[in-house]
Amino acid sequence: MKNWLMHIIVNAIAIIAVGALFEAVQIDGVVGALLAGFILSILNAIVRPILVILTLPITILSLGLFLLVINAITLVLTDLLLGSTFNIDGFGMAFVAAIIIALINLVLNSLIKDMK
Repeated sequence: MKNWLMHIIVNAIAIIAVGALFEAVQIDGVVGALLAGFILSILNAIVRPILVILTLPITILSLGLFLLVINAITLVLTDLLLGSTFNIDGFGMAFVAAIIIALINLVLNSLIKDMK
């Protein structure tokens, strides 16, 4: 449970950072970012594994790079579920945001592991 809450907070921080970097990503404050992080964590736990299995051949052919498209799809789904609380302008921006969120998650999760 504590680990899952940490992932939600890390996702929220990454979403806030992406919102600060790009005008095409709008977030309604910290509560909106936490809500987006929560929804994104749920989608990553439920929808993402299904998408990975369904797209396994193309993921293998692209040497795993198609996983970035799947991450962008989960961001678009988060956008659709949250309405005006979290907005991403287009799939291209979702793709760029997915790359940046993945990098921020990588850095923050490694820092958290080092602190333990």
